[in-house]
Amino acid sequence: MKSITTIIAISLFSLLPVTFVQGQGSPKSAASEKRPAPAGAGKRTDVYHVHFTKAALGKAVQLGDWLKTPNPNTPMPTHFIVLRHQDGDAWDYVVITHLGTKATVEAAGTPVPPDKRDLSAWHTDTFVNGPSWEEFPRAMGIEGDSASKTAGSVYSVSYYRPAPGHREQLEKMLSEVPSAAGDTTAGNVLMQHLEGAAWTFLSIARYNFVGRLCHGREKRYSADHEEG
Repeated sequence: MKSITTIIAISLFSLLPVTFVQGQGSPKSAASEKRPAPAGAGKRTDVYHVHFTKAALGKAVQLGDWLKTPNPNTPMPTHFIVLRHQDGDAWDYVVITHLGTKATVEAAGTPVPPDKRDLSAWHTDTFVNGPSWEEFPRAMGIEGDSASKTAGSVYSVSYYRPAPGHREQLEKMLSEVPSAAGDTTAGNVLMQHLEGAAWTFLSIARYNFVGRLCHGREKRYSADHEEG
């Protein structure tokens, strides 16, 4: 099994005004709570569009502002999340848009306003299947009132390609309930490629704030170091 890469991202769109402030207070330890399986580990009933994009030089802010603007031409204009790259890969933003239970591609394509065409240096588009929209925002912390409570959440985005003959094993591993020592994720989503990319699975892990991500990494590193 081969993990292509892992990226850390911060939420830029939560169906509420954007904030870069880290969450305050003392959340209950995620490690002490009963963990559900990743959303999408069982039935993947809905189609999503995954858009990775790199901003043109000096255009990251403008590109982010545009990506956060709901597209009235999509089936459900408010059903999307934008993550801003922080560490780990070449892209600047990933936009995950919910399309419902099916998606179509028109010959006319998706028109880009003339003043937005030069905001992106490159992008990739992939269709995936994933959990229902009822499950997705709950796992990502953008459901209703929870969006304001999860401002400052950090997300780890990973995509995977199985070694030949090991697709089922990889999917089984990614579908397991998080149980590793030091795991501090607050929500997880698993999606599967349909069309458009070289990877097979996309997973997104949400951490309530960056400290939990770092703490979890430190504990896993310590355990690996002791065992090795």
